[in-house]
Formats: sequence, structure tokens, C-alpha cells
Amino acid sequence: MILTKQKVIIEQIIPTQEAYSLLERIGRVCYKSENRITEDSATKFIKSIVARNHLSVIEHCVVTIRFITNRGVSHELVRHRIASFSQESTRFCNYNKQNHLEFIIPHWLDVKEGVFSYNDLIPGSLAHEQIFLYSLLMAEEAYNSLIIGGKKPEDARDILPIDVKTEIVVTANLREWLLICNLRTAKAAHPNMRQVMSMVLDALQSKYPEIFGIGKADEA
Repeated sequence: MILTKQKVIIEQIIPTQEAYSLLERIGRVCYKSENRITEDSATKFIKSIVARNHLSVIEHCVVTIRFITNRGVSHELVRHRIASFSQESTRFCNYNKQNHLEFIIPHWLDVKEGVFSYNDLIPGSLAHEQIFLYSLLMAEEAYNSLIIGGKKPEDARDILPIDVKTEIVVTANLREWLLICNLRTAKAAHPNMRQVMSMVLDALQSKYPEIFGIGKADEA
């Protein structure tokens, strides 16, 4: 089996100033203040509407992100309804065609990424980590046996654990991403979810600091 860490890939994002200029042109329709648009007014305007909680304006800009995560995290992501989702299908993907099944390393397991086999287990160990890794190896072996025995992937998938790797691509507007980040990086969120959403938040804060790194705004 292959062990891998959670990852995020930004598939599509509008450059900062292009996004801010677009949102300013749209947002100023509300106030009929288009005459106040200048070469450097967009950032100031964005700060202002965010401070006012006029967040419907930022819904006009979307970001698409690919998550490499486990099925538990993906099941929570799809609870956010104002978004579009495309996910790797355990029904149609035959993992027996690959050299190894791939599993996500959970937050509490300190192991390196890469190929892992029964030979890497510690003989006789009952440590939680060893029990977990053994269960993944058994799941891989059972899945492959079911496929070789004639079962379809849609049936063999019943043996797969939550930590099987999945890829899910999510497109949402900036307001929804702001909500998702606030909810899913909170202390009450699952540690695996906090881990992956912290990566998303870091990326969005870097790209759109006036929206995802909220500070005191000036008047528009």
C-alpha cells in the first residue's frame, strides 16, 4: 500500500488585482459610486465591504480547489451546499489495476509517505499505530482478492476504510470559502479537516488578504 499526506491543489483562481477590480466594479453598482473607481481604489473598496459584512459582493468570484484527502473529510466537505463537487468514484475506479491502494496518513500517525508492506510492521507490537497499519494492509489484500475473485469495484469497495485516498475538486465563491474556512479550521472541527483546511486558508489568505485576513477597513 501507499501512504500519503493530505494535500490541496489550487486548480483555478483569479489573480488578486483582477479579482479585486472585478468585485469593485460589481460592488459599486450597489452604491452607484462607479465614478470613484481609480487605478488603486479596488483594495480599499474590498476592505470596506468586508468590514461592513457586505459579503454578497464577493460571491461573484470563485475558486476551484482539488483536495487529496480521505473519505471522512470529503463527506464533510460535501455538506457545504453552495459549491460544485467532482469526486473520484470508488464505484468506477478499479484500484486493483494499480500497484497499490493508497491511504491517507491521519493526523495522529507519525509515518513517512511512501510504500508500506507487512515487512514494515513491528512483529508482536500492539501499538495503536501498528494495529491501524495492519488493518490497512488487510483491507488492501481483501479488496484485491475480491476483484480477482470476480467482484466489481462497486461491490469490492465495501471493504475500503475511511482513510482510503480520494480526490475531490470543489468550486465555490469567495463568501462560501470564507464560511468553510471559518467553520472547518475551528477547534471543534475534526483534526484531519482542520489540517487540510488550514492549507486552504493559508493559500486564500496569501491571495486575498483583505478578505481572508480581515483587518480594519477604510471608507469606500
